[in-house]
Amino acid sequence: MKNTIAALIAGLFATAAFAQTPAPAPTAAPAAAKAEAKHETQAAKAEAKETKAEAKVEAKTDVKDAKHATKHAKAKTKHAAKDTTVVAAATPAATK
Repeated sequence: MKNTIAALIAGLFATAAFAQTPAPAPTAAPAAAKAEAKHETQAAKAEAKETKAEAKVEAKTDVKDAKHATKHAKAKTKHAAKDTTVVAAATPAATK
């Protein structure tokens, strides 16, 4: 009986001592999380930079296309005006 009581008391002391020790500091987990967050940030920055570059190229292309369309429209209008004056001059006037 004395041995049983002694074992129970020793068990209580052991659990009390184990409960009071601080948990090991998880140093590897925050470092890994920090590295992952840094990687995600860099990936987001790279993606934003790429998107910005694509938008810039698209804007330049749109401006170039607009200039080309304007130039083409002007030439077409000029050509149409030229055709109407030639036709008007070529047709004889009606005599009364």
